[in-house]
Amino acid sequence: MRDFTLETFFSKWEFAARYHMTASDMQSMSVSELLALASDEDRTAFDKLHLGYTETWGAPDLRAEIARTYERAEPDDILCFAGAEEGIYIAMKVLLEPSDHAIVVVPNYQAAETLPLSICAVSGVALNAEDNWSLDIDAVRAAIRPNTKLISINFPNNPTGAVLERSRFDALVELCREQGIWLFSDEVYRGVEREESLRLPQAGDVYERGLSLNVMSKAYGLPGLRIGWIMTRDREIRSRMERYKHYLSICNSAPSERLSLIALKARDQILTRNRALLAENAVKLGSFFAEFPDLFDWRQPEGGCVGYPCYKGPGSTDEFCEKLVRESGVLLLPPHIYHSELLPTPSDRFRVGFGRANIDEGLSAFRAWLRRNG
Repeated sequence: MRDFTLETFFSKWEFAARYHMTASDMQSMSVSELLALASDEDRTAFDKLHLGYTETWGAPDLRAEIARTYERAEPDDILCFAGAEEGIYIAMKVLLEPSDHAIVVVPNYQAAETLPLSICAVSGVALNAEDNWSLDIDAVRAAIRPNTKLISINFPNNPTGAVLERSRFDALVELCREQGIWLFSDEVYRGVEREESLRLPQAGDVYERGLSLNVMSKAYGLPGLRIGWIMTRDREIRSRMERYKHYLSICNSAPSERLSLIALKARDQILTRNRALLAENAVKLGSFFAEFPDLFDWRQPEGGCVGYPCYKGPGSTDEFCEKLVRESGVLLLPPHIYHSELLPTPSDRFRVGFGRANIDEGLSAFRAWLRRNG
């Protein structure tokens, strides 16, 4: 597999840049802040936690709480992982064989296409920028082959922030059901849509061959916990994924499981706070881009905490992002990060994040640099 371009880039810049303006997660909190949301019972359980091995599937009470975030899930339908990336890796390795074919949306989180490509033939279907980055279900149908095994989607999408219309989502589920295709749905930004009416059902709830991926990192803003999960009602696939996990993380961190349980019990409070922060920051970001209409074309995303503006200024967008971070300390994700081996991706768009609490500092530095270089 090729290098994970995003992580290679972040290895250089994520902790070196002064203003992280492309973060893909919501504002996090300290352990003490999270424990303040806990019941006395859960706080005591954390304090007295035994630091031994945990169950490979995930702690029973954690899986029960995760199941409550779904409409049709039972605790046994949940398998926990060390973050979402392990879940993606294991699901692709379990579901796909060399003789299979998979379909993924483009642009995407790189693992969504690189992992399937390491196993079998893969086709990309482009999200349409002229249609608010929506997915053409007829294009998906046209990409299906006799050996198509899996379709991989991500809504709210990274990097575009698009949320698929409910009618198209329903049509996609029916297409998968008609063809007997697995639907792998990355739902890590579910819960922080711009409006609740935009929120999609979870694939595992509505489709017997659906796999719903989620994690504590993105919408909940707790990436340091490294707890993710897949919900699927297919017992055989769950069992095969659990056995594959024995070769990777084996089990999750016991403290992380306790803290994730506390956060999930307080999920309404956490997500309400995060949606309010997103709404506030979206206004600030929109006002900022409106100051420079000759340089940027911006549309507020429908979900998640990242967007995909168009750069219209001089030079390439990659050069613009590189010069910006070196001279001002403002970090954006340049377009080459979203290079796909399947389809062309926009060379004039960069990823910006707006889920952090310190956005004013970054925008101030960004504005000052643009005016100096105007």
